[in-house]
Amino acid sequence: MPSAVLPIRISDLRLTIGERALLGGVNLLIRDPGITVIMGPNGAGKSLFLRSLHGLITPDHGQITLGPMTVPESRHQQAMVFQHPVLLRRTALQNLAFAAPDIAKSDPQQLMAALEAVHLADRAGQPARMLSGGEQQRLALARALLSKPSLLLLDEATASLDPASVLLIESLVKAQSARGTKVILVSHDQSQARRLADEIVFISNGQVAEHRPAEQFFSAPQTPAAKAYLAGEILF
Repeated sequence: MPSAVLPIRISDLRLTIGERALLGGVNLLIRDPGITVIMGPNGAGKSLFLRSLHGLITPDHGQITLGPMTVPESRHQQAMVFQHPVLLRRTALQNLAFAAPDIAKSDPQQLMAALEAVHLADRAGQPARMLSGGEQQRLALARALLSKPSLLLLDEATASLDPASVLLIESLVKAQSARGTKVILVSHDQSQARRLADEIVFISNGQVAEHRPAEQFFSAPQTPAAKAYLAGEILF
């Protein structure tokens, strides 16, 4: 069944802070389900673009629609996981209960099942902020998935994590995508992008430089910026 948020249309998205244009006219059409990976050098505008999709930033100009919805209308169908998760000073289980109070009242076993899915059932009563970095990120993902989102956004959610946590999170993301959730994630990790991506959006200097199937992007990048990025060159 097609995701309710597709197609995602971004038209002439612009964001300026001070005199610096951080997003300089982003145009993008994402039609297909699966996993879209956003890549590009530091400062290219990737995270700002993702936050604009989620409604955390209001651009100066442009339009975003997700299926028939505007960003505010789609917020209840979205969930986002950040590089540094924000967790309450409560137990792992209480963090989930706070995020999903209706589920906590009607079917608390769903909360335990969510912890089980991210291999944290044995940490249910432990303070969330005492968990390791990988465990905190898995808890943040469990919290996001409780809402059964149509669109899952991840902003470098596995950066600096141990390999076991990375692979577990990747497997959960792929499983969620297979259930019909549209996934858009920002990653600098080319190996991860090759493992996960159905398509790549390459952003450079605040604009979309390439938008292609992942296999084509990695085998034959079309722009000098993408070629340099894949070759490991520092871009300014």
